[in-house]
Amino acid sequence: MATTYAPHFIPSETTSSNSTPIKMAQDELKKIAAYKAVEFIKSGMVIGLGTGSTAKHAVDRIGELIEQGVLTDIVGIPTSKKTQEQALSVHIPLSDLDTHPVVDLAIDGADEVDPDLNLVKGRGGSLLREKMIEFASKKFVVIVDETKLVDYIGGSGLAMPVEVVPFCWKFTAHKLELLFKESGCVAKLRICPETGDPFVTDNSNYTIDLFFNKSIGDLKAAGDAILRLPGVVEHGMFIDMATAVIVAGDGGVTVKNKER
Repeated sequence: MATTYAPHFIPSETTSSNSTPIKMAQDELKKIAAYKAVEFIKSGMVIGLGTGSTAKHAVDRIGELIEQGVLTDIVGIPTSKKTQEQALSVHIPLSDLDTHPVVDLAIDGADEVDPDLNLVKGRGGSLLREKMIEFASKKFVVIVDETKLVDYIGGSGLAMPVEVVPFCWKFTAHKLELLFKESGCVAKLRICPETGDPFVTDNSNYTIDLFFNKSIGDLKAAGDAILRLPGVVEHGMFIDMATAVIVAGDGGVTVKNKER
């Protein structure tokens, strides 16, 4: 089920002098989706705080509402060190899963969303903590702009990340390629462009990015096969986890609810 809301145009950025709407920038669409997701939050909730360019807007908005007194008794659980720093800067009280093992609501972005609301996440490098916190959440609201919608997982042609231990990462990458050979899989170690060194996650692991030229088929079977490989920590497919996906586009904001 999907519900669409009309967009709220910002004249200085999204309309011309004759008041005709023009195409909104991608970051503005992300902000619209994020603000819509924050409407799900109620005072007294434990909130999973996502990571990335879209979730950043949600964290900022939560901080604003706390400062205004609109939201009270909020506890945030950040999905990365970067989000932890941002949340502290806007004065969101923080905790962790050890203290709050049940999260009322998590809000986060996604790199891909398929028609069944399965996701690819982790291109920002935080997939393990994201998955732990979002798995513990009663509700998981995903915020994206319409460019993230795909026909199938891997359909964007961009990376599906897998977090691996650094030890013999080449061995693990080779096994991952063989696992999805029929889908034309290419496995690449993620590198920091600034230094040329391997990208290191918050958990001191490496990331192997998988690229496919066609569908990998049954996602649950694929995920299970990945996790059976020694050296793999976690993969970036978030299967049957999203409660709702908020999609912002020039035509408005659509809320897609998971059919149970």
